[in-house]
Amino acid sequence: MTGDTGTRDVLAVMELLLTAEIFNRNEELDINDLSPRCRGFFGAGSGGNPEVKRPLIVSEGAIRKVFGTPDAVCQAVRANPFVGYDEFGQRLNLPSLDTAAGWFLKKGGKERVGENPVLAYFFDGKDGIEVRYRDVRVKNRRFEDTKEYVEARVSRIIGESEEMREARDLIIISAPDEVEFSLAKLVCTPRQEETIKKIAVALEHRDFLKRHGIYEFGRLLFVGPPGTGKTSLALAMSRELHMPVLEVRLAMVTSQYLGETSKNIDRIFDLAKKLTPCILFIDEFDFVAKTRVSDDHGAMKRAVNMLLKNIDQISFVKNGVLLIGATNHPRILDEAAWRRFDEVVEFPLPDQAMRQAILEKVAATIECDCDFADLAARTEGFSGSDLRMMVKEAVMSALMEDRHRVDPADIEQGLLRAEERNVIRTGR
Repeated sequence: MTGDTGTRDVLAVMELLLTAEIFNRNEELDINDLSPRCRGFFGAGSGGNPEVKRPLIVSEGAIRKVFGTPDAVCQAVRANPFVGYDEFGQRLNLPSLDTAAGWFLKKGGKERVGENPVLAYFFDGKDGIEVRYRDVRVKNRRFEDTKEYVEARVSRIIGESEEMREARDLIIISAPDEVEFSLAKLVCTPRQEETIKKIAVALEHRDFLKRHGIYEFGRLLFVGPPGTGKTSLALAMSRELHMPVLEVRLAMVTSQYLGETSKNIDRIFDLAKKLTPCILFIDEFDFVAKTRVSDDHGAMKRAVNMLLKNIDQISFVKNGVLLIGATNHPRILDEAAWRRFDEVVEFPLPDQAMRQAILEKVAATIECDCDFADLAARTEGFSGSDLRMMVKEAVMSALMEDRHRVDPADIEQGLLRAEERNVIRTGR
């Protein structure tokens, strides 16, 4: 065990001891005050339960199991005069909290304080360290955003009803933490940014809107060509708004037993209302229009009418369900479909400035010798998806030659691949 590794491990154990001591003394602290690594160590949130059982305990056995650290680390921690030790349970504790906290800062623990709301709660307002508990807590990963929590909620819902189990099989449910897209990675139009802000404000003031009977809010229709970010933004809103997202593809909901389709649609909306607050994202919404125009099967028409009826009855303010429909073909939607939505958000092909911003974000972590302004000028008509694929192909071109740096020749190769793909897709 090297000196640097030993110091880091001792600091990590001391962080646990401080966290346990402070948390046990302050009943107002909850699971969202524990950092993810502390939740893992103490087993907080296991089974999706947000309740934290006090007292939190730090035992040598748990330290060895979780950290895989040798006995030398435990011995180094125990050697400190402010650390207590219970031989019977092999438990460590801090009889002198203030002394232990001072030692922790002196040994380099300040950065850990900025990542641990429990420690920030203790140090906030103390001389010698600038930290704000509220700021650290806001940045901390919320337990309600985790897959474990969302899956536990879904399990309770479907465990009560066979119909809910059938609905669960028809949709993809993602916890906010599972979503790989974030607003920081996307380039949005001002209109899209405004929509997100309005939803965030409405979520914060749902009770106010409810009291004043303002219910016509939160049914959004995303329209635009393929690859312009409709699905990406819907998923990113899950992370931004801390709501799980339920993805529905209408073509998948259509059962071979057409009589079940109406029931399936009903069940999906019921499940969304039980999982509130959440986002219900319906992709390929033009399926509705195609069915209304071309399908003369009575059962299918009843299913589409059932979908429109459910949309009428859903409300972000009343039910906490944010409904987002997405379509690549807005012109084929009839008036009955259009009027169900409170807002229509356009996703145009990016202009030159947006293309440059997209390229810069996509390549932000890549060593790249590239003139993004010139490349943006040369990629008129490209969607965001096209640009991401072009960069991916450029990276692969470099890797094929065992290089990690992308050079102009790689970019040209990526551009060629993207153009070939578009020719195949459009036939032009």
